[in-house]
Amino acid sequence: MRNFLFYIDILEVICYTFIMPKMGVKKVRRETNAKENMKKKRKKCVVKKIIKTIFLLILCAIITYACWFGMQYYKHTKNMGGKDYDPLSATALGIDPDKLKDVGRINILVLGESGVGDGYKLTDSIMVVSYNPQTQQASLLSIPRDTYVGKKDKDTASQNYLASYKMNAVYRNGSNIPETIECVSNITGLEIEKYILIDTDAIIDVVDAMGGVQFNVPIDMDYDDPTQDLHIHLKAGEQLIDGSKAEQLLRFRHNNDGTSYPMEYGDNDIGRMRTQREFIQVTAKQLLRIENATKVIDLLNIVFENVKTNLDLQSMKYYIPYIFKFNTQNIQSDMLPGVTEQCNGIWIYTANKTKTKQIINDLFTDKVIIEEENQNTIENTTTNTTTTSKTNTQTTSSTQTQQDVEIELLNGTGDNEILTKVKTKLKEKGYTVTKSGTTSSTSKTTIINRTNQSNEIEKEIKSILGQGSLTSGSNNSNVDFTIIIGKDYK
Repeated sequence: MRNFLFYIDILEVICYTFIMPKMGVKKVRRETNAKENMKKKRKKCVVKKIIKTIFLLILCAIITYACWFGMQYYKHTKNMGGKDYDPLSATALGIDPDKLKDVGRINILVLGESGVGDGYKLTDSIMVVSYNPQTQQASLLSIPRDTYVGKKDKDTASQNYLASYKMNAVYRNGSNIPETIECVSNITGLEIEKYILIDTDAIIDVVDAMGGVQFNVPIDMDYDDPTQDLHIHLKAGEQLIDGSKAEQLLRFRHNNDGTSYPMEYGDNDIGRMRTQREFIQVTAKQLLRIENATKVIDLLNIVFENVKTNLDLQSMKYYIPYIFKFNTQNIQSDMLPGVTEQCNGIWIYTANKTKTKQIINDLFTDKVIIEEENQNTIENTTTNTTTTSKTNTQTTSSTQTQQDVEIELLNGTGDNEILTKVKTKLKEKGYTVTKSGTTSSTSKTTIINRTNQSNEIEKEIKSILGQGSLTSGSNNSNVDFTIIIGKDYK
């Protein structure tokens, strides 16, 4: 009996020592696992709630933004009031519709800079670019780099003074841009405050980013200047111009043998400026194509890496919705009129003040143009991408009928009845009024002959109007005559 009890005690000790602790651990583990599972379930629930909350917040934000975007877009489409801009881009930029009404004409001096060695740079191109979003008109005016801007009489000024007061010399390697702006403002009469100084490298990179530009090179170009590391070798004809060729094209003045553009095109600097203007117009037309829309950011980055400017990007955003609706056919271009002459042994370009005033009035006067019913007449003259006006060589014989003569009619009186009256008179005599609209207040009636029409037709038009000063004008409006009705009209 005692032995039996002894063995019972031993089993009890073994049970408490080995078996019971293990059973307790398993029970604790089961309890611990259950608690951990509960925690995991709770965490999953919390995570799900957080995800749902975030998703709902994002969804609410999207719906709120969509509603705001829709309301803003509706405000733009409702309040455009005839304004020709893109409401979608205006909405995306967060622009207040009311602020777009105040966006006016902007004049910018564009300076194309290139190196000539030893870190010294010149402006191969000087151009005034103007854009009026309200009338969707843009103008380019080239300024010859040798334009004399000094205050002394050019015939008695010293050689040093003459050389120092050429437009390009005033620029002084980019260190004197304010004075350059002042000189251009004085000689043109335009209010210019903004400028863009663009390096040749920017042009190369932009053209390459576009994939090249289709352009008709006017002549064979063959020129080398080792001092500038400039080598120009282009064949005449329609071709794809890449960045390198663009630099050659825009900097060419004459060949190694001294020959240049033909006289009717404009030799040396005059020819180069014409090529620059035409290349800009063709580039702008190709740049505004839909397939280039995705490249806008890349192009902007390229430009601003190579550009010095005082343009305020915040205010410039108000022009973007208008630019989306811009028609490149509305670009008008010309050069500062004048003559190249030698004074005291120095070659300079002297602007013609009278003709300059006419061209400034022609290119930079705010106009509101309405196309007439026979708009197809205009469209037929602008199908070629390199031609934006009637051919420069066009002349008119005295036998040409009035119906062949196209007229742009601008009202500077502020009285719409006068515009209707003049339009009716011209049409009754058989003339074709292709465009009509309003311009800024004008005192005197002016008849501008743009395509070398005959004296007989000039006199007949003046006879129909009863008054008007006759003058010639640049060939850039796809019409034969521009008539500006002044307040002297009776």
